[in-house]
Amino acid sequence: MGAALRAGAQTPANDLRTKVRNYGSGHDVEILRELSEFLAIPNLASDGPNIRRNADHLMGMMRSRGITTRLLESPSGGPPAVYGELAAPGATKTVVFYAHYDGQPVDTTQWMNPPWRPVLRDKDATAGGQVIPFPTTAGSVQGEWRLYARSASDDKAPIVAMLAALDALKAGGVAPSVNLKLFFEGEEEAGSAHLREILEQNKALLRADAWLFGDGPIHQSRRQQIVFGVRGVTGMEMTVYGPSHGLHSGHYGNWAPNPVTLLANLVASMRNDDGRILIKHFYDDVAPITAADRQALARIPSIDSAMRAEVQLGATEAGNAPLVERIMLPALNLRGIRGGGVGATASNTIPAEATASIDFRLVPHQTPEHIKQLVEAHARAQGFFIVDHTPTAAERMGHARIVKMTWEAGYPAVRVATDAPLSRAVLRATEEAVGAPVVGLPILGGSLPLYAFESVLHTPLIVLPIVNHDNNQHAANENLRLQNLFDGIGVYAGVVARLGQYWK
Repeated sequence: MGAALRAGAQTPANDLRTKVRNYGSGHDVEILRELSEFLAIPNLASDGPNIRRNADHLMGMMRSRGITTRLLESPSGGPPAVYGELAAPGATKTVVFYAHYDGQPVDTTQWMNPPWRPVLRDKDATAGGQVIPFPTTAGSVQGEWRLYARSASDDKAPIVAMLAALDALKAGGVAPSVNLKLFFEGEEEAGSAHLREILEQNKALLRADAWLFGDGPIHQSRRQQIVFGVRGVTGMEMTVYGPSHGLHSGHYGNWAPNPVTLLANLVASMRNDDGRILIKHFYDDVAPITAADRQALARIPSIDSAMRAEVQLGATEAGNAPLVERIMLPALNLRGIRGGGVGATASNTIPAEATASIDFRLVPHQTPEHIKQLVEAHARAQGFFIVDHTPTAAERMGHARIVKMTWEAGYPAVRVATDAPLSRAVLRATEEAVGAPVVGLPILGGSLPLYAFESVLHTPLIVLPIVNHDNNQHAANENLRLQNLFDGIGVYAGVVARLGQYWK
């Protein structure tokens, strides 16, 4: 971007929106082309050569804008993070923008087009959208067009929107109000195995006053959304054992314990039909919802009725309690249960074992380690002997009830108070950028590994997503509604231009 602009007099909000919008419409074809070229590079974290192609390509995109750029490598290997920085002389705050350039694995048989060959449609394919040629005339891109490719929304579109926002500010002569750093991860969809090492190795380089994450979708109402926290997560599988091999249910039924029944009863003892977790002390660390949170929740548009119709639910848990309230609480989800057979594979047999897979969504102050302790104490109270391996014959003979528990690592929740100075500043800058109220979500129902950033860098984090909620994220036919891309350019431009002035 050449010489850095100096933070100075504030451009009026309407003028800033107009400048950014005019830049987007005047450069829509080249912005779409830049995104499409980026999407054409396969980006599985496990594909070493192509992930390096992505990193190199991204560095080129950044350097062409005058952004000082380098790769941040983990000492133990893995995909690099792409780092850049852009100083704003006179700015007193430093903000890091985060997104990831890797994508989820694909099953090409489920895609309408090859996942790394971007295809443009005139509307959502599920609504009959037809393939159209990429435009060549500036100002011709339509907001309801959709771009189909892996990572079209998660997360290459936010990366391009961040960079295009800087272009728009420069073209409009608008100075950034914050020193800007960019951190684009290459392993997020593969579990971020090397992320903590990269953060630890580069603490000084990554020092900042806040991180803003471009991951995730906007609100289902299509209104811009700011997310002030994410739930944590941990998971486990537990296997309950019966006889050493399947037994005839007529000869041995009501005599040999059935592991499917034992497991079903154990799961049922952990959670009731309304989602209330029945494990002792599970809620001890859960902080009450604050007055500021309740005010934020009250401003969020209700989408419950529409969502119930969309997914064909006659009712939801806790007497149709609002979704935004439910995700403020921890959750126990039964991911699956397996034991014996059903349908064509059913037999009159007492099976030898049964397995359940569970994930827990955690709220602030809960930790995976403590949840593990509580769950295992609960299982012991139900009469189970716990092992972390396939039990030996002696162990099976020595205990009436035995369960193997295998735990995932997981991570805690992360939150910034909705009334914190940073939160208020981001909210104000974003609302000014879009010219309308935005949805301030106290916590996201899903989970992101933000705890690694908070625990290493001790910096507040806020999620500022831009992509459409119906983007098929992680699934086949991932897509981006183009209006979201251009609205996102406006959001990021507004935050870069205003945040430093509003954050006191």
